[in-house]
Amino acid sequence: MIKFLDLHKINKTHEAELSRAANRVINSGWYLQGEELKTFESEYAKYIGVTQCIGVANGLDALRLILRAYIELGAMKEGDEIIVPANTYIASVLAITDNKLKPVLVEPDIYKYNIDPFLIEKSITGRTKGIMLVHLYGQNAMHPEIERLVSKYDLKLIEDSAQAHGCCYGEKRTGAIGHASGHSFYPGKNMGALGDAGAVTTHDEQLADIIRTLGNYGSRKKYVNDYQGLNSRLDEIQAAMLSVKLKKLDTENEQRRRIASYYLENIKHPEITLPKVEAYNSHVWHLFVIRHPNRDKLQKYLADNEVQTLIHYPIPPHKQMAYKEWNNLSFPITEKIHNEVLSLPISQVMSESEADSVVKLLNRLV
Repeated sequence: MIKFLDLHKINKTHEAELSRAANRVINSGWYLQGEELKTFESEYAKYIGVTQCIGVANGLDALRLILRAYIELGAMKEGDEIIVPANTYIASVLAITDNKLKPVLVEPDIYKYNIDPFLIEKSITGRTKGIMLVHLYGQNAMHPEIERLVSKYDLKLIEDSAQAHGCCYGEKRTGAIGHASGHSFYPGKNMGALGDAGAVTTHDEQLADIIRTLGNYGSRKKYVNDYQGLNSRLDEIQAAMLSVKLKKLDTENEQRRRIASYYLENIKHPEITLPKVEAYNSHVWHLFVIRHPNRDKLQKYLADNEVQTLIHYPIPPHKQMAYKEWNNLSFPITEKIHNEVLSLPISQVMSESEADSVVKLLNRLV
């Protein structure tokens, strides 16, 4: 069986260091808001190329807290609009509606799967206050046209970097391009924790202070609450685990790129649509997503031949019952993508021989 993602094997490669880090935290007797968190925040901020990193409980909270902080700062208010790709994972949209802001869905590029930068401007209104840029599947979504729009309309650019650890836009890493960025370290990410974990990165010290305060019950000083906050903190164990993983992130991303390159060069089936890549370092291949007009048949064929695959994602946000008021909306490109996409196995511990087996199965597909 070729697993879609072998988390046990991935973490086995870090086993000695993870064990030492866990024991260090256990023996410290300090499990929240301690030195491990400070160390990870400092290291990750330096890696991304920003001055501020705030550890939070998960990637959704990272996005929620960014928007909430902008509301507290008066940069946004209830009913303001945030542009977001129509084909994103629902967390991007949940963060917007949770803050009583209005998501404005924009279609993606059919081959890159990120928001189409040239469709954004026609959706900008007087209520638009930001663009949530999602680096979907691990590929940079930033574009000079988006830079122009952010400047022209004085918009906040919020990156959803949940799937793009280590990805680049030119000389900058994603997570340092916009005004603020949310990161997820869910176990299956390129840099995964051993549980839920997340972070916000930004250059804005005032924004960072409010986010940190909001995530700590709205409190800077114990029992003194400046805001109606929430409990969203990255604990010491997960911070220590992530510090271990960060050291090898670039090396592991390179292995993902090697597998992706092998797929791109060798999958030749005429009915399979391969992803398009802007530049080598602009994609870290969190997912390798192909399209096929009979996706379900293809998935069964691979499963019958002991290859695990997943669908990211079978139902777009506007067709979810959570947003039933949108169910009659039509986003044909998004709907085509969601009906056809299939994610192939890819990871830092996958071998080229395994990739070759997948390729041969795909090319033999009748």
